[in-house]
Amino acid sequence: TCDYDRRVLTTYIGEYMGDFLFDTFQPFHFFVGKECDYRLPEKPSLASSFEMIEQLPLVTSPEVFGLHPNAEISYMTESTRELWSGLVSMQPRGGAGGGVSTEEVIAKTALDIQNKIPAEFDVPVLRKKLSSMNPDKAPTPIQVTLLQELDRWNTLNNYMKTSLRDLQRALKGELGMSQELDMIGQALLNGTLPPQWAKLTPATRKGLAGWINFWMRRQDQYTNWVEEGEPVVMWLSGLSIPETFLAAVVQTTCRRKKWPLDKSTLYTKVTSYLKPEDVTEKLEDGCYIIGTYLEGAAWDPVECCLVRQPPKVLIQEMPVIQIIPVEAHKLKLTGTFKAPVYVTSDRKNAAGVGMVVEADLDTREHSSHWTLQGAALVLNSDA
Repeated sequence: TCDYDRRVLTTYIGEYMGDFLFDTFQPFHFFVGKECDYRLPEKPSLASSFEMIEQLPLVTSPEVFGLHPNAEISYMTESTRELWSGLVSMQPRGGAGGGVSTEEVIAKTALDIQNKIPAEFDVPVLRKKLSSMNPDKAPTPIQVTLLQELDRWNTLNNYMKTSLRDLQRALKGELGMSQELDMIGQALLNGTLPPQWAKLTPATRKGLAGWINFWMRRQDQYTNWVEEGEPVVMWLSGLSIPETFLAAVVQTTCRRKKWPLDKSTLYTKVTSYLKPEDVTEKLEDGCYIIGTYLEGAAWDPVECCLVRQPPKVLIQEMPVIQIIPVEAHKLKLTGTFKAPVYVTSDRKNAAGVGMVVEADLDTREHSSHWTLQGAALVLNSDA
């Protein structure tokens, strides 16, 4: 388990287990609902325990466990998504409506995407150009991050170009249809991201159409970064490995202020800028980022703090966030909730992959409240 798993466990233990359970003068109620009062039996006997269990409703509200009622909507949405995905995978492959064959649908989709693939970035030439601009004739940490990002970007686009070209040839009978090409074709037909492409791109839960828009926006950011320099506001979601960029931001400040890198860290501050266009000047130390979404809570832009989610609002895009490098021993924060930042709403897998950084969010509630609500930031919405 990681630190956040332990935080959830210790919060549940601290909030729901302790000597206060047996206080006869102030009875403890786990949750008081319209149908049932979740509490310990008044008489500690086996019969009273059975009687209390029989009174419990068959369907338990998420509020009993400290969650927001929206958590049930999230669960139902995920169940529906899985059911729909199974139904789509079982649909017949004979042909689509209007007499259009499956092969024609796949070929048209492949051609449309192929026409959108941009030209490859010339990374070696760019490396020489960036190095010549610096006094020490070496790229800065931020520039190194850009070069690494472009290497990964070229790898993705080259594979997409090759696989789409081979898929179209295979559909025409000019090339044997391998299992790999068949999987890509079926994904294009079902409107999902091919698994081979997913291995070369940041983790996402988007469908094919949403991912294409995401992919094209990434190209725009890389192009602007190459032509105009580091963006004033970085779209963190569009980076292959956002942790590398954040580490480079801290390293740049450490070099300028001569701080020891191993004793430096960063913290975050949510700004009043709602859109990146509102930011006009680049920070000398640190950076501004966008592309974070809040789950399990809502953000009040007026009071600049965490608040309870409105009903049926499952996710909220955050304002511009400021990344502030600092020496670790000088960092003293109060009235904040340390929220994990994950890549997708899957949060992380069993190996702990998916965690990016920690964000400090102002709050007027105790941090245990937001821990039980499951508050966290993600870099990608599912849409």
